Amino acid sequence: MGKIESKIVEGRPKPRGKYPHLKRAGDFLILSGTSARQPDNSIAGAQVDDLGTARLDIRQQTRAVIENIRGILQSAGAHLTDVVEVTTYLVNMNDFAGYNEVYGEHFGYDGPARTTVAVHQLPHPHLLIEIRAVAYKPEK
Repeated sequence: MGKIESKIVEGRPKPRGKYPHLKRAGDFLILSGTSARQPDNSIAGAQVDDLGTARLDIRQQTRAVIENIRGILQSAGAHLTDVVEVTTYLVNMNDFAGYNEVYGEHFGYDGPARTTVAVHQLPHPHLLIEIRAVAYKPEK
C-alpha cells in the first residue's frame, strides 16, 4: 500500500482540532473537511454589519472552500483534477443551486463522484458549507 503520513499545510487555516489537513495512504490523499475559513480565522463570504446582521454568500464560501482544497492538494503535488470523490455538507439545501453553480466552474461530468447532504450545523454559525475530498496521486 505504501506509506501513510499526515500533513498540516502551512498557509492554510489551522485545523480546529487534532487532525491533519491531509492524510496520504499510499496513492490516495484524504482531505479532512474543509470550509471557507481563512488563515486569519475570518470566513470568506460572511460579513457582519454594525448591528450584528450576518450576510452569508454560498457562492463566495464555495469558491473559498475549493481554493482551500486546491492549496492543500498542491502541498502534496496534486491538483483538483486528481480529486476522485467529494462529500459536501450544506447547512441549508436552499443553497444547493449556488453551490452547484460554483462547483460546476471547477468540475465537469468527468470530475469526482459526489454526494451532497444537509447537516444541522457546522463548527461556526457563519459557515454554510464544508467539503471532504479524496484524491488519487501516485507516490513517486
